[in-house]
Amino acid sequence: MTDTSNLTDAERWGIALAKDRRYDGAFVTGVHSTGIYCRPSCPARAPHRRNVRFYAGPAEAEAAGLRACKRCSPNTQSAEEACVLAAIAAIRANGAMTLDQLADLTGYSPTHFQRLFKRTVGLSPAAFARALREERVRTALKGGASVTDALYEAGYSAPSRFYDDTKGKLGMTASDWSNGGAGRTLHWSVIPTSLGAMLVAATDKGVCCLSFNEGEAELRKRFPSAELRKAGVDFSALFAQVVAAVEEPGSDASAIPLDVKGTAFQQRVWSELRRIPAGETRSYGELAAALGNPKASRAVGGANGANNIAVLIPCHRVVQASGSLGGYAFGPDIKSELLRREGLIF
Repeated sequence: MTDTSNLTDAERWGIALAKDRRYDGAFVTGVHSTGIYCRPSCPARAPHRRNVRFYAGPAEAEAAGLRACKRCSPNTQSAEEACVLAAIAAIRANGAMTLDQLADLTGYSPTHFQRLFKRTVGLSPAAFARALREERVRTALKGGASVTDALYEAGYSAPSRFYDDTKGKLGMTASDWSNGGAGRTLHWSVIPTSLGAMLVAATDKGVCCLSFNEGEAELRKRFPSAELRKAGVDFSALFAQVVAAVEEPGSDASAIPLDVKGTAFQQRVWSELRRIPAGETRSYGELAAALGNPKASRAVGGANGANNIAVLIPCHRVVQASGSLGGYAFGPDIKSELLRREGLIF
C-alpha cells in the first residue's frame, strides 16, 4: 500500500487503469453507474471515467451509498496486505531474507507467502531484495562513492555478486556508472532509410544510439568522453537488424542488444517503454502510474527525452494525455509516420 493523499483524481485514474496492486488500500474507486466500489487493482473491465469518483477508503464509499465489489473485496484482505508490508520493511532493514524467515515473520507457509508477495509487489522476495541492493549501489555511485565502497555498503559480499545480479540487464556496469562511460569505443554509421538519414552507433555490447538527421558532431555531443570509430564489417549484421526494425517498427526488435547509460530511474522508464506493444500508446501519466509513482509524469517526460535510442526504445509511443501526438526529438512527421506504420493514425 502506498500513500496517495496528495494525488489528483487524474493520477488516481491512471493507477486504476494500470491496475497497480501497490496502491490497494490507499484509496478505492467508486463506480456510480453500478453502485459498487473497488480496489485500484480490480481485474474487472474499466468503467467509463464519467461514472467514477474516488474515496479515501471503504467507509467513505459506503457513506456515499456504494457497496463493496465481490470480485476484488476492497473491504477485506487487510491481513495479507499487512504481512507483505511487514516483509518489505524487514527486507529493507535486514537485506535479503530466506522464505522460511519471512514465513515465520508473517505466519504463512513459505510457498503461500512467495505467491502472495509476488502477486502484490510484482517480484519475488529474493528479486525485490536484489533490486533494492542494486538501487542502493547506483544511488551511492551517483553520490560519488567508489565502486568498491558502494558495493559493500549496499550489502554485497563481493563485487562479483553485483555483476552476477546485473549481468545481461539493460544498462552499464558499476564502473561505467562512476566514470561516465569514458574509455568506451563507439562504432557508428549514417544509413539512408525511408525516414531519412539514420545515425546508428554501437559498442561491443550493443546499440547505444539511434537518431535521425544527425552525424558525427551530434554523436560526439551525446558521448563526449567516448572514442568514435566508423563502423566496419563486424557491425554490418547488427546495423542491418536496426534498419529492419526502423523500416518495420511493429516488428520484434527485442533480440537487438542495447548498451545504454542512464540513471536508475531513466532505465526503469526505458524498460517500461519497451513493454508498450506496437500499435499502442501511453501518456506520461500512464507510464508514471505503471512505475508506481503517478506524480512523476514530469520526470518520466525528462527520461523519455533523454533516450538516445529511438525506435528500439520506443519513445514515439508516448503521446499527450489528451490523445494528441505531442512532441518528438526528430520532429512530428517522423513520429506520426512511425505510429502510422504500427497501425495508428494521428
